[in-house]
Amino acid sequence: MSDELSDQIALVTGAGRGIGRATALRLARAGCDLALVSRTESELREVADEAGRNGANALVLPADITDDAQLEALVQRTLVQLGSISILINNAGYAPPRQTHGKAAVAAWDRMLATCLRAPMVLSQLVLPDMLTHQSGAIINVASTAGREARAGEASYAAAKAGLLAFSRALFAEVRNSGVKVVAICPGYVDTAFVPPNRRVDRTKFLRADDVAEAIVNVLTTPPHACPTEVVLEPQFNPERT
Repeated sequence: MSDELSDQIALVTGAGRGIGRATALRLARAGCDLALVSRTESELREVADEAGRNGANALVLPADITDDAQLEALVQRTLVQLGSISILINNAGYAPPRQTHGKAAVAAWDRMLATCLRAPMVLSQLVLPDMLTHQSGAIINVASTAGREARAGEASYAAAKAGLLAFSRALFAEVRNSGVKVVAICPGYVDTAFVPPNRRVDRTKFLRADDVAEAIVNVLTTPPHACPTEVVLEPQFNPERT
């Protein structure tokens, strides 16, 4: 364990797998204690065990982040058992299979907007009072390059991520003078289960979840007087087959 972020408490959503897992474990190595949130308790316990081997205290919080009452409860439990949340990583996401907008199900839009946009907005509101009191803290919203350059078949997902980018910019404008950082991380293709196997792309050229986790820690360790409000992280080599 290092002391890059020692004695800070980070709440990470979608922490059981992929980018969330990699970020939680990287934060543990940087000295953070963790509140781990996802739907699947068994995955969270595996992450907590590994984080513990790096010296971190890790609180396992299985929850449905589309339920406001559960969000309020998990924040309160973190405050009681770990202390004030100084880092919020809004990472949990959902996307239905790629399809034309005319064939997409409205229920899938609702779930995606609730997961990718509304939950980060609610969680940010819940953790901000302590951050503003302490005149420090960071909210990291894991968005996507889809929110900046939308592709066919991703209309609703792109809309949700574009909304998250706009929310991040507006929130930073509100809280910057209180010392709170708000940053949107926009990865391109990442080799996780979130991207299903297909022949259009070469997965060997994808980013790794650890690459995104490292970018997040780099943002968190920038000097207090600087805030990289939007970080775009692309694979060096184009994975799209032509």
